[in-house]
Amino acid sequence: MRSPQRTPSGPGPIRPFVRDSSLVWVASGVIGLSFGALSVAGGLPVWVPVLMSLVVYAGSAQFSAVGVLLAGGGPVAAAATGLLLNTRTAAFSLAVADLLGPGRAARLFGAHLVTDETVAFALAQPDPARRRAAFWVFGIGLFAVWNAGVLTGALAGTALGDPARYGLDAAFPAVLVALVLPTLRANARLRRPAALGALLALAATPFVPAGVPVLLALAGLPAYGRTGGVRR
Repeated sequence: MRSPQRTPSGPGPIRPFVRDSSLVWVASGVIGLSFGALSVAGGLPVWVPVLMSLVVYAGSAQFSAVGVLLAGGGPVAAAATGLLLNTRTAAFSLAVADLLGPGRAARLFGAHLVTDETVAFALAQPDPARRRAAFWVFGIGLFAVWNAGVLTGALAGTALGDPARYGLDAAFPAVLVALVLPTLRANARLRRPAALGALLALAATPFVPAGVPVLLALAGLPAYGRTGGVRR
């Protein structure tokens, strides 16, 4: 009998994760196409968006850093912008630390796969074994599709256009909402910090750069430590 703590293996458990991940993978590939094409069209060499996607691997941070470079900013300003927007993954990493495995190499590569979508998809699973399998299946697939899209877009130039014209830029937030809702229904204590974080992010969106509202939403986390007005 398989222990519930072991990661599911075989085509049966993996196939549903691939099926459920496919929409996000497709959207990621299209956004990657746009990132690669816009970077090269702005004057950057092909290797810059490709290398950035392999090493940095953070969509919003990459778009912001390239935006700074194309606007005439230096590499230090671009790197600082990307780092600021990507600091939210530190909190995400704490949430999935037990899913990465005991080995140093697995934990290092797993930490590189941490994204908003990967964490949301993993934590939406009902037990530790399925969360671990979901994290790796979704994370590796997303990494592969994103980088393939960036490479294709960089080689194709501007011929592909902007995915925002087709509404595909809304695919990520829509999928994240769908992943988070079951958890909010099951755990009433999560609703207060989630609502507070969402309100803070929405209020700040018109006034701050892209990505910063997500960081501000983390201010809702202290509300999770209160039950009946008493801090736990």
